[in-house]
Amino acid sequence: MNRARAWFKRFSRLVLIFLLIEFLDELVYGARETAWPLIRTDLGLSYFQIGLALSVPGLTSTLIEPVLGIWGDSLWRRVIILGGGVAFCVSLFVAGLSPTFIVLILADILFFPASGAFVSLSQANLMDLEPERHEQNMARWTFAGSLGVFAGPLLLGGFALLGWGWRGMMFGLGIFAVLVLVLAWRGVPRRVRAVPEEEEEEKFSFREGLLRALGLLKRKEVLRWLVLLEFSDLMLDVLYSYLALYLVDVVQLSPEMAALGVAVWTGVGLLGDFLLIPLLEKVRGLDYLRVSVVLELVLFPAFLLAPGLPLKLVCLGLLGFFNSGWYSVLKGNLYAEIRGQSGSMLVLDNAAAVFGKLIPLGLGLAAQSFGLGAAMWLLLAGPIVLLVGLPRKERTLPPP
Repeated sequence: MNRARAWFKRFSRLVLIFLLIEFLDELVYGARETAWPLIRTDLGLSYFQIGLALSVPGLTSTLIEPVLGIWGDSLWRRVIILGGGVAFCVSLFVAGLSPTFIVLILADILFFPASGAFVSLSQANLMDLEPERHEQNMARWTFAGSLGVFAGPLLLGGFALLGWGWRGMMFGLGIFAVLVLVLAWRGVPRRVRAVPEEEEEEKFSFREGLLRALGLLKRKEVLRWLVLLEFSDLMLDVLYSYLALYLVDVVQLSPEMAALGVAVWTGVGLLGDFLLIPLLEKVRGLDYLRVSVVLELVLFPAFLLAPGLPLKLVCLGLLGFFNSGWYSVLKGNLYAEIRGQSGSMLVLDNAAAVFGKLIPLGLGLAAQSFGLGAAMWLLLAGPIVLLVGLPRKERTLPPP
């Protein structure tokens, strides 16, 4: 009994650490993406440069993260997570100091693989804790991230009111990241298991791990979930990256009012992510997803065409509410397909990112040529692909 109680306490502490890491990552993301109008003014950036900043670091990371993911399925996982945490902190301080666009993009080139090691492998650990509850635990993970995204614009607003701007905000985030890293250093074990048991040293072959990871890319269902995840991102991270700029340049709001609009989208989305946690205990994730995709297909054009700010904000809030669960359901199903190889998720994510990370750059080029208002219509490809590509019947999971 005492042993079971001690394991449950350790289990709960681990879950909280992993969720805090995700909160930090999305807090950085939420604050940084909302700050693009300020960063653009400070550094004198064009749409094309912003598109480069949103694409190049991710593409560069595709050369590094797969190696980290393969080693992440070995007993080196803890070392990789903590090393990524150190680089994560350093990148935030460098971004805060960046005097030019080049330094800023170099900080991001460091940040992306650091986030892959620190955050994505923490996610893999969370999935390994309860292999039969991927969708439910991904919903908790997504809620923690949504809380961070929601707090990001508020954090930026607070630093702006204090007169410290986006640079001061990056330093503040760096300090917070150091505190989270200390907690991870003390709490994350070498290997996470679903039940307490003695660990045995085991040999690890990088070549074998690489072949196993690449073998996953030959499986039809794995490819399905990867494609759907990349296209779902059009209504998630890609929309978020350009939302503040759209509200400033097309809707003609001030940067402060644009931050409020972003907060509406993320705040209502946070409520949706919270309500999704109990919903997934009663409803199949894919059944919910099909309904929400149809609603997004109606709401996004309504948002772009809405004539006044109040109506736009209503549509924006509903968009945030009904895209809740897209990432958690899709990623949960992908984890279910690769049971026993959670570290390989970094390999799969980065294989898909070769295409996915070009999307923000393409949107930036379209905005440069035709205007941001016209380019935003391209994001409708996300829900259209999901509507076509989601499976229509219950799938049979592979053996663990």
